[in-house]
Amino acid sequence: MAGRSWAGTTLDDRKAARRGQLVDAGLDLLGTQGSAGVSVRAVCRHAKLTERYFYESFADREELVVAVYEHIGEQARQALVDAVSDTAEPAERAKAAVRAFVELMLDDPRKGRVLLLAPITDPALTTRGIALLPSFAELVSGQLSHGDAAERQMTSIGLVGALSNVFIAYLDGSLKVSRERLIEHCVRLVLGADRQP
Repeated sequence: MAGRSWAGTTLDDRKAARRGQLVDAGLDLLGTQGSAGVSVRAVCRHAKLTERYFYESFADREELVVAVYEHIGEQARQALVDAVSDTAEPAERAKAAVRAFVELMLDDPRKGRVLLLAPITDPALTTRGIALLPSFAELVSGQLSHGDAAERQMTSIGLVGALSNVFIAYLDGSLKVSRERLIEHCVRLVLGADRQP
C-alpha cells in the first residue's frame, strides 16, 4: 500500500510531505507566538490540514513541539559542523562558527526563538533542551586546544551557557547591539576561553 502511487507520489511521500507541513507550521507558530500559540487546532489551521493528518504523524501537541525543536537543533548542529570543517586556524574557526550560528538564529529569528527561548517556557522542551546541551558542548570542546579533557569539557559547557544567554538576550530584545558587535563579542568569548592558563 505504501508503495502505491497516486498523482505521481507514493503514500509515504505524501505522509512525509504532510509531516513537513505540520513541522513548518509548528516552527512558524512556536517561533512567532511562543508556546501558547501552539495547539493541535492552530497547527492544523496553519498547515491547512485536518486533525486526521496531524494524528497520522504525531501522537499529540508535545510530540510535534519536540519534533520542531529537534529539527532546528539538528540544523544548528550541522551549520556549526559545516562552518569549521574547512578552516584550520582557531580564530578563523571561531569566526566561522559564530557567523554560521548567527545566520541561522537571526536571519530567521523563529529558529532562534525555538532553539533558545521555547525550552524556557514550554514544559515539553525543558528536558529536551537540557538533553541537547551536551551535544553542542561536545562540538565546542572538539575545537578547543588547551587543557586536559576535563578542562575542555568544563570550558565548553561554560561557553555554551554563556553564548546561549547572550543570544537569548539579543532575541528577546534586552540586548541592543549591532549584529557585527554581537559576532565580535561572541568570537572574543570563544577565543578567550581557549587560552592556555
